[in-house]
Amino acid sequence: MNVAPFDALACPLDGSPLRREGSTWRCPVGHSHDIARQGHVHLLPVQQKRSRDPGDSREMVAARRRFLNSGAYGPIAAAVSRAALADVPAATAVSCLDAGCGEGYYLRRLAAAGSDGPGLALIGIDISRWAVAAAATQDRRPRWVVASNANLPVQSGTLDCVLCLFGFPVHAEFARVLKPGGLLLQADAGDDHLRELREIIYPSLKPRRGAVAGAVEGFVALPGETVRYSLDLRDSQSIADLLAMTPHLYRASATRRAQVGQLAMLSVTVDVHLAQLRRETSG
Repeated sequence: MNVAPFDALACPLDGSPLRREGSTWRCPVGHSHDIARQGHVHLLPVQQKRSRDPGDSREMVAARRRFLNSGAYGPIAAAVSRAALADVPAATAVSCLDAGCGEGYYLRRLAAAGSDGPGLALIGIDISRWAVAAAATQDRRPRWVVASNANLPVQSGTLDCVLCLFGFPVHAEFARVLKPGGLLLQADAGDDHLRELREIIYPSLKPRRGAVAGAVEGFVALPGETVRYSLDLRDSQSIADLLAMTPHLYRASATRRAQVGQLAMLSVTVDVHLAQLRRETSG
């Protein structure tokens, strides 16, 4: 199988197609975007930032990398890969974007799952420069880009599949970049996801609300899948890494974080809903 970078990029400043010239991407107007030493490209203009250094910090990215590379979320990655590659005709190339790719774990697993299938053109986008740099150092085959889901630097109607896994979905942008009939795979935490950890952190738990609730304009909902299993964390580092890669790290009080930090073992429930939405073919 051929895993290649997805190249149908668009200038974040004017939306025109980008063309690579050596170590720079340029648009017809003349905007240029240099490729970093690690191989990724920064396509997040300052006017699209809400902070000086948005997204996950270097420490959060390192925690996520250790936790995911341990295989703890392997069943989730397997479900995503199965759905992304299902019903793909033989000898058909597939272009896929991971919107909020983090350090690239799910794209790497997708590439491995498709080893006997069609060619893959892959692109991972994240607003964190630390996450994208970490992704680029682990696998140079996909295209890695610092950018925002709200303004995807991708030409319209060029993707077969978009992944949004525990991220911030912008359905209008996803519909714009997908081909008619393209697939959106969106993973969100279920009511019981990491319940045991949350019971330590919060005085009481509120029902969780998934990001896909009802109809989504521009898409037709397909049957989804729930991934549910028990995960045993057998050392304090794994527990700390899990907490560090979730929003609960900032929502917990110092006292509650200290309680988690004292744990040497913790069994948690993984409860994730993988929604599948097909881009409408007309309208």
